Amino acid sequence: MYKPFVIGLILVVLTTGLLAAAGSEEAQPSQTDVLSLSWDQVIEQAQQEGTVVWYHWYLQDRFREIVAQFEAEYGIEVVVPDGTLEANRNKLLAERNRPTGDIDVLSIGGDVVQQIDLPELYLGPIVDVLPDGDKLRTRIQGGDTQGYAVAFWGNQTGIAYDPLRIDPADLPQTVVELSEWIESNPDDFGFNYENGGSGPAFIQSVARNLASQVDFSDGGDDPDKLAALAQVWDWFNTREDQFIITGGNADSLTRLNDGEFVMVPAWEDHLAGLQRSNQVDDRIAFYIPAFGMPGGGNVVGVPANAPHPAAALLLVSWIASAETQTLFNVELGAAPQHPDADSSQALIPFEQRAYATDWAPQPFGQTFLNEFVTNVILE
Repeated sequence: MYKPFVIGLILVVLTTGLLAAAGSEEAQPSQTDVLSLSWDQVIEQAQQEGTVVWYHWYLQDRFREIVAQFEAEYGIEVVVPDGTLEANRNKLLAERNRPTGDIDVLSIGGDVVQQIDLPELYLGPIVDVLPDGDKLRTRIQGGDTQGYAVAFWGNQTGIAYDPLRIDPADLPQTVVELSEWIESNPDDFGFNYENGGSGPAFIQSVARNLASQVDFSDGGDDPDKLAALAQVWDWFNTREDQFIITGGNADSLTRLNDGEFVMVPAWEDHLAGLQRSNQVDDRIAFYIPAFGMPGGGNVVGVPANAPHPAAALLLVSWIASAETQTLFNVELGAAPQHPDADSSQALIPFEQRAYATDWAPQPFGQTFLNEFVTNVILE
């Protein structure tokens, strides 16, 4: 005798649930709809969402500390999970067919951009929505985001040196000057070819200058192109008793700090981070030689199926802002990507960034390094 009452109660509950869901859909714009909101509406919607999940792959502990400022300003919790670049990218691809994924904001390297179908997998173009969209950089490290992601982290290779042992006025600015200095100062220069990209950046820079007929902007690795690098391998082999091969980025800087070397190739952000943590002495300085060395960086964007799209857009805007870019430079040593950011505390003056070059694209970039190992290391 309770069945009519129970059935009626179920109908009431279902109807109430459907109406609530409909009301929720009306109040919560879809991932695509959020692009049509005014920026004030984006902020309002972001605060209603209350959470944003940023998949990032390095210095996660430091970024968790820094985003506390965003949390305090907007009252939105930021979650930064542990994970690698490859794992995060694979997760994006694995969730591509889900209506709602787990990733709100995703960081990737500029060189990875070309490996992802951004119009299919990302919300955007977001530069049309972000307040400073027209100022933000969308091309970095050989990748063009088409406005679906923006640069937020700049890393630059150069030469770290000990100013107590070499006057800044005497720093080699050309490959010829470097050749002369290495010959006059044997074993005072070290570089790596594995366990980090600072040494490979140096090797590539020397090659660009010696083999000027080779197109380092083209990813092709045909036999004729590789054959033209013979003079590069001769340069290194001729000086094999004048420089030292190190075990990696960190090994180079540690041995420079300890006085074994006078100069080593390094990453600007890596050196700055080690100095801020007191692992490398503040006396160690950094410069980009006039013969040029590669610079690159990372971008941040919003997957098309982000669970909190408004909060994601707000976080991306905050990350890429002039104020936060200045903060990243001061706290983490990154090269600012916003033109209005203050880079006065960077390791190098802004003028030296004119010497930054692009990395050679793949597959040539990797083939080039393999050829170095074959023709120099194993020779």
